[in-house]
Amino acid sequence: MAAEVGRAIVSGAYPERSLLPGDAELMQRFGVSRTVLREALRTLAGKRLIQARARVGTSVLPRSEWNLFDRDVLAWQSRQGLDPEFITHLSEMRLALEPEAAALAAMRWTRDELDAILHRLDRMAAPEIGREDYARADLDFHLAIVVAAHNPFLRSAAALVEVALIGLLEVSSPAEDAARLASSVDDHRRIAEAIAARDPHAAREAMKVVIGVGMRASRIGDIGRQTGG
Repeated sequence: MAAEVGRAIVSGAYPERSLLPGDAELMQRFGVSRTVLREALRTLAGKRLIQARARVGTSVLPRSEWNLFDRDVLAWQSRQGLDPEFITHLSEMRLALEPEAAALAAMRWTRDELDAILHRLDRMAAPEIGREDYARADLDFHLAIVVAAHNPFLRSAAALVEVALIGLLEVSSPAEDAARLASSVDDHRRIAEAIAARDPHAAREAMKVVIGVGMRASRIGDIGRQTGG
């Protein structure tokens, strides 16, 4: 029930600042007891999607108050489609975190961690790779770099955006265009080479390039999907 109502809120079916249906209507609609209803609403309140007020009812909070670091909220947002504003905000988050993660990885990697980064790069370069497999390998490449940075705060932040990031990477995947695929793999290889060379500046700049390319491609992909292209 929490998931269904949460998706409805994120999609706008229950607009911001609107009131949810009353308890009796929700219980009947979902076929649940009052105990289950209260637990579901408590879950959504914990994600800052709703707020219950005495003699007023349960209202949908403004989007600015939602906990966008919550995995469920990110997943529900991703399933609704990645609009240009969401893509921009996510890309800004990546630019704030990942270049520094790459620089730290260049200074701190272990042999096993570098091997993991290179292995994921090889997966991205695999012949006949499909859109979803490329997106997964791409995401795993970035997550392996965060692991090599040896910073627990970066690891937590990366885990929180993982759900949304896989959706963005699927939109911007170059897997169906041989030229774009080769260019993307080369861009990622420059990150890996800079990390292997223990060159934090080069790793940081190479990561900025990759994020910038992905940001532009995802915007084009989003427009294409909206127009049927």
